Amino acid sequence: VQLQASGGGLVQAGGSLRLSCAASGRTSSNSVMGWFRQAPGKERELVAAINRSGGSTRYADSVKGRFTISRDNAKNTVSLQMNNLNTEDTGVYYCAASGSYSIITRAYDYWGQGTLVTVSS
Repeated sequence: VQLQASGGGLVQAGGSLRLSCAASGRTSSNSVMGWFRQAPGKERELVAAINRSGGSTRYADSVKGRFTISRDNAKNTVSLQMNNLNTEDTGVYYCAASGSYSIITRAYDYWGQGTLVTVSS
């Protein structure tokens, strides 16, 4: 599975951004998809995950109610709508694919290149 993330940028606190991830490869539509982020000096953490059908999602407590993950299997894309952003959301965001519906980073086998999100106060 090959993953290409896009949509990052600079936004003021309280603003919104939408990240997109284009997936390709034989098993992309059969993969669980996740968005992770890594802030400077911190470990990579799961932000949101979505199962194969798109019928089930999981979120980090810090983003619940603000972020929404979705997927379009016909287009092989996964999106992360981020609203009411705050400075703690700053980091590099990665999309990733897994064979299991997991919140554990090491369960994800395929990673995109990352896109930087910077939230200014």
